[in-house]
Amino acid sequence: MHLLAAQPGALSDNDEAIDLEQSPGDIVFLSAADTDLSLITTAQEARLAEHPEAPTLRAANLMQLQHPMSVDLYLERVVRQARVVVVRLLGGRAYWPYGVEQLVAACQASSAALALLPGDDREDAELRGWSGLDAATYDALWSLLGQGGAINARAFVDALGALAARDRGDAQITIRAAETLPENGLLYPLRGDAITGGESDSPIVPLVFYRALVQAGDLAPVQALAEALSARGLSPLPIFLKSLKDAESRAFLAATFAQAPPSVILNFTAFSAAKPGQASDDSPFGVDAPVIQAVLSGGSREAWQEGTQGLGPRDLAMNVVLPEVDGRILSRAVSFKSAGTPSPATECSVVRHQPLPDRIDWVAGLAESWARLRACAPAERGVALVLANYPNKDSRIANGVGLDAPASTTGLLQALLQAGYDIGDAPTAPDALMQLLLSGPTNLDPGRNATTTLHLSASEYAAFFDQLDAGVRTAVKARWGEPAEDPFWNGTGFHLALHRFGNILIGIQPQRGYHLDIEGTYHDPDLVPPHGYLAFYAAIRAQAHAVIHVGKHGNLEWLPGKALALSKGCFPDAVLGPMPQLYPFIVNDPGEGSQAKRRTAAVVIDHLTPPLTRAGLHGDLSALEADVDEYFQAAGLHPARAELLARDIAEKVHDFGLTDDLGLTDGDGDAAV
Repeated sequence: MHLLAAQPGALSDNDEAIDLEQSPGDIVFLSAADTDLSLITTAQEARLAEHPEAPTLRAANLMQLQHPMSVDLYLERVVRQARVVVVRLLGGRAYWPYGVEQLVAACQASSAALALLPGDDREDAELRGWSGLDAATYDALWSLLGQGGAINARAFVDALGALAARDRGDAQITIRAAETLPENGLLYPLRGDAITGGESDSPIVPLVFYRALVQAGDLAPVQALAEALSARGLSPLPIFLKSLKDAESRAFLAATFAQAPPSVILNFTAFSAAKPGQASDDSPFGVDAPVIQAVLSGGSREAWQEGTQGLGPRDLAMNVVLPEVDGRILSRAVSFKSAGTPSPATECSVVRHQPLPDRIDWVAGLAESWARLRACAPAERGVALVLANYPNKDSRIANGVGLDAPASTTGLLQALLQAGYDIGDAPTAPDALMQLLLSGPTNLDPGRNATTTLHLSASEYAAFFDQLDAGVRTAVKARWGEPAEDPFWNGTGFHLALHRFGNILIGIQPQRGYHLDIEGTYHDPDLVPPHGYLAFYAAIRAQAHAVIHVGKHGNLEWLPGKALALSKGCFPDAVLGPMPQLYPFIVNDPGEGSQAKRRTAAVVIDHLTPPLTRAGLHGDLSALEADVDEYFQAAGLHPARAELLARDIAEKVHDFGLTDDLGLTDGDGDAAV
């Protein structure tokens, strides 16, 4: 049978036999947890640096030893020459039955010391019974692995080295007791000590992550994000927890936040903390602060870069869908698991979380934006209100589905005014708002009233455009040419469908293109936006702290790019950037609402569907309908009254402009009736 060579970091299916191609070692360590393998490899590297003559150690992932032939080959080439073999099994013997059976037989034949350790803190009498170590040594090794951390990992490999060097009949070795890692605690990776908050006036941003990352020493993404926050003038407060569902973990968070109130929270933990029947406002964080979800992906960076989905099914469920139940703001994937070349110390390809600098910076920017919004006085906060326009006709401006967008917008303006925001002389009535927007420019007529609205200069646009990803710039120019070819260009820059009142911007969302089928391309996943579109959001990003897209739905969340976990080359990411966004959205369409949440980090605020009412005419046409009904009643009973009504109906048909619709001339009164 042909054996496949193992690829670094790759896992094997059960029906595929592979050769790990390792040389024999004095010690063999097997585990299905990447965190275990990373810790032990790092500890062995440090030990060999100090003691090059130390016993050799080989480490391998049990997931690569699922096929019986893979097990047999590994036992023959590696295990039979070992003096100490340790296997950490989550799920007990049933998880790896053939491997356990053959491993026990091989170790008995070679007189190697064998330890089959549980993968958690629960006793497994069967595994202990198969092992060949005395109880004290077994328990000490189990405790060191269970507590985790770099210090305990080093003590673990030191103990294995002592076991490998011991001759039969020698005295029992002494193993250093495990250092206990708290279930919940504070960690400050940049200084190596704990902080309690309150040491700085800058906004505090807790980073909440699993205790397992501390145990594994796999803290690179947390450290990178803490550094990025510090560089932006924020105070990172890294907190490790057992679980957000754990009562003690919640109590620890509450005590910590009472001492160090957060401005915004960055969360790395997966799943939902909500429980069935629990009130939706019973947040595990228990404070009035936005919670931003940052994803530590279990996939590879290569798969993410090459694919359009962004994340695989497992990441989607654990890090996106379930956290949405808690109302977290989805940001970006900040790291991916990466396996380098096999370490010479263990001949094992260690899989670790590798942070992506530009995604780290994006999430830090989003946290800074929310913190800045919170710290800014209401009178100084800039807010942009953007109304949809689909399809791009003037009659369809502010057409939120199931929402009276003009009335809602003026209602928002009044609420902002009462909260202390500077709204200048913004329209206070829906009709006045619509007259303002229709005065131009509009998507239908970019040149209308092009001198009174917001203007973005050519130099301002060039500065914005030049900082975009090269792929974005190339795609825009390939599809739409130079900025001067855009309908909103006026020779010195862009005149925009944006109106400023105090610190408030009100505008019409730009169309995704021009001279094309607007209805057919509104959701087009491949159509890149033109320069005028980019200029519109460049102005908003420069002059506002937050944006509100009023009503279902705009087109920003449908621009080209990944489905979620966007890269800098994805257009929603390039256009809006890390900007706080609120999105009133009809409650009965969570599918399209999730586009905005997952692709543009929107906070969706659900509104109910409109109340049902009787369909029919309204206004002047309703009055005309009443006259027609009365006319037919009077025609057979009161001819004189019917004649008066007929004249009145003919006049109204003329006044309401219905003669053209009916194909009549002004003198055809009888025909109109």
